Amino acid sequence: MQRHILNVLVENSPGVLARIVGHISGRGYNIETLNVGPTTDPSISKMTIGIPGEPEVITQVVAQLAKQINVFSVVDVTAKSHIDREALLVKVGTRATGRAPVIEVAMLFGAKVLGVHPDSLTIQMVGSQMQVEQFLTLLHPFDVMDISRSGSIAMAQE
Repeated sequence: MQRHILNVLVENSPGVLARIVGHISGRGYNIETLNVGPTTDPSISKMTIGIPGEPEVITQVVAQLAKQINVFSVVDVTAKSHIDREALLVKVGTRATGRAPVIEVAMLFGAKVLGVHPDSLTIQMVGSQMQVEQFLTLLHPFDVMDISRSGSIAMAQE
């Protein structure tokens, strides 16, 4: 199953997020990631939804979302030329290994050390979902204490 990224422009009003999420999950589709933020117009928000599914199923989801009352547009950017990024904060214990090997892995991915503590480092990394996954794979042998991921945001390139 392929992961699709949907950009949904919606009315910025109370309850819209709950209705959109309820609409998707109520039909048995799983939302892997969800990001919502304002646009240049304060009355409109942009939702970026990561959802797995076959293209035919996603086409149906897009059509159903487009019919919703507070939705202005729905675009599946997956097959289009686009840029997507995800932010990651990860706290890694350094008591057993020391800081140097963790910092070395972070540097390979252009990640930044945001916090240095006696027995841990807090690292920020921004990249595509694949890059974030690769970074986490390389951190796996270390003592990963906590992870916060933003989920994908995406913008079509036209």
